[in-house]
Amino acid sequence: MKLRKALAMGLAAVMMVSFPACQILAEEAETEAESTEFDPDHDESGIDFTEMREQFGAMPEVADGLVIGGLVKQLQNEFWQSLKSGYEDMGTQIVENTGVELTVDVQAALDESDEEGQLTSMNNMINKAYDGILFSPISDSNLTSAVDTCNDGEIVAINVDDGVAQNTNYFVGPNAYQNGVLAAYWIAEKLDYEGQVAVVIGKVSAYAARERTAGFVDTIAEIAPDIEVVAQQSADWDRQTAKELTETWLTQYPDLDAVFSNNDDMALGVVEAVREYEEETGIHVYTVGVDGNSEAYDSIREGGLDATIDSFPYYMGMASMEVMVRQLNGQDMPKVIWTPQALIDSENVDSDPAEIIGWTDAEY
Repeated sequence: MKLRKALAMGLAAVMMVSFPACQILAEEAETEAESTEFDPDHDESGIDFTEMREQFGAMPEVADGLVIGGLVKQLQNEFWQSLKSGYEDMGTQIVENTGVELTVDVQAALDESDEEGQLTSMNNMINKAYDGILFSPISDSNLTSAVDTCNDGEIVAINVDDGVAQNTNYFVGPNAYQNGVLAAYWIAEKLDYEGQVAVVIGKVSAYAARERTAGFVDTIAEIAPDIEVVAQQSADWDRQTAKELTETWLTQYPDLDAVFSNNDDMALGVVEAVREYEEETGIHVYTVGVDGNSEAYDSIREGGLDATIDSFPYYMGMASMEVMVRQLNGQDMPKVIWTPQALIDSENVDSDPAEIIGWTDAEY
């Protein structure tokens, strides 16, 4: 808890510049999270990306002819499209600054249920002897066998963002627990530290969903004991399901003040339900999501969604590619490197993302 509290205080500063079935579901999520052996959000060896650059300095000399694969969950979702662009643009930047030949091949599963398809893609990269693979598993276990193969051979495999392969040697991505921490601080302040809130969970099998929920619930209990979390339930990352769930909650809990959703797509479903409720009652229910996609930004500008926790997938992709190239060229990277994130609301929605997180290009 000391580590969690320290992280919470630090990331709160970034924010400034920056019934039974429900209970069972929450308990199952907590049990599953506690049983996880590798927990990147709370790994004591973890450092943030800025610290990594300070520790390792400029980019090393880059070998010619490297082939690096990127494996994302799907490409229908803007988050994964942005991550892909970050991989590719960082690859281009490295080529332009070093003159070496570098190939970046990004592939995706058909959708976020295509676990076997994603495994097949990773195995194909392995069979083609790629030098490194940046992978974002659909679940915590679907790429385990492929990661084992990489670990046993000479392929560097880096787990990027959610889910979390227990056998990975490296993890790069945002601290998902802190997604919930940032949301909790913002909502608590808006509610003057009292009231009722609910949580729309993504897939309970997803590490990020469990951690975002835990970060929010733990922080509310710590900083705002007079705020009651009246409901927690999964909507499986689906917008329509989240809308219907919120409609039910607004009937069951007429004093509901805010809803935290594990991603923006579900949060936008919540917004639909909340808008209808507000038109009927004149009561506003705060809605906060996670991801920072363009539709969420537009909704904030239009007065719909109140806030989102942006993990800046484009810069996450650039950071992950930088870490991969550093590792492949002789710099022994830490196991866990956390990438930037910040809370976005009406006050900073039109600010330059690079300025919000203090992003600078790598030195060569």
